[in-house]
Amino acid sequence: MASQVRKMPIGIQDFSELRTGNFMYVDKTMYLHKLVTGVKQYFLGRPRRFGKSLFLTTLKYYFLGKKELFDGLYISNVEKNWTQHPVFHIEFVGESYTSFDRLVQTLEANLSNLEREWGTDDFEKTPGARFRGLIRRAAEKSGQKVVVLVDEYDKPLLETMHDEELNTQIRNELKGFYGVLKGADADLKFVFLTGVTKFSKVSIFSDLNHLNDISMDNQYSGICGISESELLNQFQPEIQELADNLKVSYDEAVAELKKNYDGYHFSKQSEDMYNPFSVLNTFDKKDIANYWFATGTPTFLVKMLQNVDFELPELEGDILVTADEMYDYRADNMNPVPVLYQSGYLTIKDYNLRKNFYTLGFPNEEVRYGFLNGILSVYSKNAVERGHFSLLKMDAALEKGNVDLVMQMLQAFYASIPYDLQEKKHKNERYFQSLFYTIFSLAGQFVETEVKSAKGRADAIVKTADAIFVFEFKMDENATAEDALKQIDDKGYLIPYQTDERKVVKIGAEFNQDKCELTRWVIV
Repeated sequence: MASQVRKMPIGIQDFSELRTGNFMYVDKTMYLHKLVTGVKQYFLGRPRRFGKSLFLTTLKYYFLGKKELFDGLYISNVEKNWTQHPVFHIEFVGESYTSFDRLVQTLEANLSNLEREWGTDDFEKTPGARFRGLIRRAAEKSGQKVVVLVDEYDKPLLETMHDEELNTQIRNELKGFYGVLKGADADLKFVFLTGVTKFSKVSIFSDLNHLNDISMDNQYSGICGISESELLNQFQPEIQELADNLKVSYDEAVAELKKNYDGYHFSKQSEDMYNPFSVLNTFDKKDIANYWFATGTPTFLVKMLQNVDFELPELEGDILVTADEMYDYRADNMNPVPVLYQSGYLTIKDYNLRKNFYTLGFPNEEVRYGFLNGILSVYSKNAVERGHFSLLKMDAALEKGNVDLVMQMLQAFYASIPYDLQEKKHKNERYFQSLFYTIFSLAGQFVETEVKSAKGRADAIVKTADAIFVFEFKMDENATAEDALKQIDDKGYLIPYQTDERKVVKIGAEFNQDKCELTRWVIV
């Protein structure tokens, strides 16, 4: 089959560059038309690299009246008046906010660019005053109301969320800056803010409560990303090339795409959405890989994971939350669920209309394995990097039934966890279970924790092609590995597997609670 010539717009975030460069484009202008004919001030939250910046520049060129860029697209058939407006495109991307001065420099760069076009006033001293003056002058000089587009409004806040003093300083500065948008309404045509997180509990959005938050609005659920219908209807040549390269059928290639990159839902009735960054990279390189995670786990998330305690197995799809809880970010709460959802590590798996709650979980395999790898590196970076711990070796040992070697490797892993991280965790079985779950999940095994039986719950069950391993952990200083084995028998943890043809192996393990170490085990 001849190679496809359509260029994938990887890393291109400017709509004009995309259109003039003859790159592949999934038409999202039907959403643009809906927005510009509705209310005039919006907020959209989506994960990183999901197309927010590209959509923002699509709005930019629409309001600049660049009709020629939209030839052949939906909006070219419905829009009759291509009026040019002053457009303020304000960006917070491309900078690391390690100090308050970095924020000041970013604001200065954005405002200075606008002032070169629309003038200055010596009486305007603060960023907020300069911003308000710019909006007023642009509206007066052009005779048209102003469009304000803010890309990644929350980046300075996300990067400093674990430095309370700096975060407060930045928040107060941005509060005054964004607060201008409410008072300047008479001079504004359209306002659109994008970000990852809606800081609904920390003053900024209390001042921006006039914004229409469309992040979970069903009619805009496909505004960013690639929907399943878009994938199947518009990327058939690329899917076939992927299939040819992987030496699988077309349907099998579709299944691989779905397993790895699908699963995002941004509303109660959202169509399946695929990660656009990963899909486009897959078609460009004609191979399946963890492209989104290869760009790096955000610093703010790594820091949060180092400081919070939650049960990792729940992330498979068992987290129940209300809509309010999904956006209930508070710096002093350290609840990871809202940030994990808003940043794309969790997504909506189900919605219960009668009880009005959502079920959240990993969207797909790329996120699942990438997230678990991130967890593992947080807890034992040195051991993994130096080769003291190998998931592949553990997987091979388990497949061969060499449980003693597996336990030795687990012992080495737990011993490698830095003391300061151990101290931040509750020294209980859940902590060790979460790490156990992470390790065996990444090793490719089928693992369950807190598995219910008629009389209790087994701490962990690991299944291979030939065997079922039942683990029970003991942390009480007076409890032994033999006590753990007795509990397995007394509680009937093996009963569900009596008819299974695979070999059943029992493992009782002792942990030293004070040292957070795996000290002894017995295998039967």
